[in-house]
Amino acid sequence: MEARRRCLELLDVQIVTKAEPWGQRCLLVAENFLSLLSFPPHRSAMIGSNVLVLNQNYEPLNVCTAYRAFNLVDRGKAEVLEHGRGHLRSTHHIFALPSVIRLIYLIRRPRPQMRLSRREIFNRDSYSCQYCGRHGQRDLTLDHVLPRHRGGRHTWDNLVTACKACNHRKAGRTPIEAKMHLLKEPVQPRVNSYYVVYPYLNAQEAWRKFVPGWEPAVEGYS
Repeated sequence: MEARRRCLELLDVQIVTKAEPWGQRCLLVAENFLSLLSFPPHRSAMIGSNVLVLNQNYEPLNVCTAYRAFNLVDRGKAEVLEHGRGHLRSTHHIFALPSVIRLIYLIRRPRPQMRLSRREIFNRDSYSCQYCGRHGQRDLTLDHVLPRHRGGRHTWDNLVTACKACNHRKAGRTPIEAKMHLLKEPVQPRVNSYYVVYPYLNAQEAWRKFVPGWEPAVEGYS
């Protein structure tokens, strides 16, 4: 509702100056945006669909919504390389849904950091208990090497994968106190610039040609 209110305010302002070229453009964008806000639920899902964003050098940069992609292309900041399925109809235009866009200008960014999560800890540890080596996706838990109640942090170097039996045996002790040994020291994984795209590649076949060596990397996301 807030977005609709702001859009109506924009319409009121731009109507005064629509005789100017830039005023006409702003008015058209505002009207189109207002019509997009009125789309039924299935079209709202389309406008929120995923779009791969490539840097100017064709390196995967991030993933955005179709609405954000429309905005970047309309402002001359990106070009569409691949279209997805379906289209959206506004008051004045019919838009083919983008699937992959490329930025016009090169964006320099630092190396991405892997998000700390239960699944990423399991991926790092190859879905195996770091105390007994038992492998499998069932009955796995997260264990804090130094327990939280003793000042242990929820960080990469203090979290390991543990089976329920080993986690129960260790309880609120350190591995040394429990006479249990870690198979390897926990560390934060290093990731490449394609990391942010990996979770989408099983479903987005058209994106794969932009991500070299994608097959081994996405095994943990299937």
